[in-house]
Amino acid sequence: MNVPRLSGPGRLVLLTTSHRVAPGLLSWPAWQALRAADRVLCADLDHPQLPYLREAGIEVERAEPAARELVEFCADGGRTAVVISSADGESALTDGLARMAGSGREQMPDLELLPGSYDLPGARLLDLVQVMDRIRAECPWSGERTNAELVKYGIEEAYELVEAIEAGDREALREELGDVLLQVVFHARIAQDDPDEPFSIDDVAGGIVDKLIHRHPHVFGEETAETADEVKAHWLRTKAIEKQRTSVTDGVPLGQPALALAAKLASRARTAGLQVPVPAGQGPGYELLALAVRAEAEGVEPETALRAAARTYRDAIRAAEAAVEAAGPAGESAGPAGESAV
Repeated sequence: MNVPRLSGPGRLVLLTTSHRVAPGLLSWPAWQALRAADRVLCADLDHPQLPYLREAGIEVERAEPAARELVEFCADGGRTAVVISSADGESALTDGLARMAGSGREQMPDLELLPGSYDLPGARLLDLVQVMDRIRAECPWSGERTNAELVKYGIEEAYELVEAIEAGDREALREELGDVLLQVVFHARIAQDDPDEPFSIDDVAGGIVDKLIHRHPHVFGEETAETADEVKAHWLRTKAIEKQRTSVTDGVPLGQPALALAAKLASRARTAGLQVPVPAGQGPGYELLALAVRAEAEGVEPETALRAAARTYRDAIRAAEAAVEAAGPAGESAGPAGESAV
């Protein structure tokens, strides 16, 4: 029911909504504005809110709103008009209103931008899922990919993420997290097409949610944990019950980098209280194994430590190259076999 009209230039409301929130879930100020309006317009014939507004008894004109027409409508008896914004926005309307207001010759209605619904945290993940779904359906390359074919990309993106973290580059970290997230969504979308055992990104998310809740009884249950060590004990205990493994080495991926593999095996053995000596053997492999086991026992991640040392070595090589270049040629340069290059 319309409220009594006010004197003056009236009121023009641009109502925005989020497509990431279920249609019909509007804020109370939005419902108040819609019910009080003398006129409600929407240019998008397929706007998801329209069926719910009709159900609520609100009549919506499906028309392209024009700035001058709406200003004149509102000025006639101080009336209120609400424009429901489409997904692409109402640039023509807002530009027209800006020109009229800027001229200084028009009596403008009270202009209001009213959010009708707000995105929840994580709402942009829905956009990613929709975009990936369309790419899978319409892109010739993406539509033919298999999970196996994407493995190398997942490994590359994981290493690029590690590099961004170790470099302390916040912008790169955000970008690389997005690339890793894309791999997860892409793999799940491919799995959705499997004819025998399909699953979706919702199944993936649901599985990890259930796992996190189950492995954090001190957060979601009645158990308590005051220290990080107690949390780890909870995690290991519930994980052991879930997996029903016969060896502490079960579940350790052998395809990971060798230093990380050695440290992981040493960590599993130490956590289980097993005193396992490093196998006796000759050669760099056994020496590296012993170093990895020692590093793990001292709380050092050997893979990270070696990468840091390798970066230092890389800088030393570049410094040596710069020194040679700065020194300039000393006589005739030697060829590969030590002979004159000329």
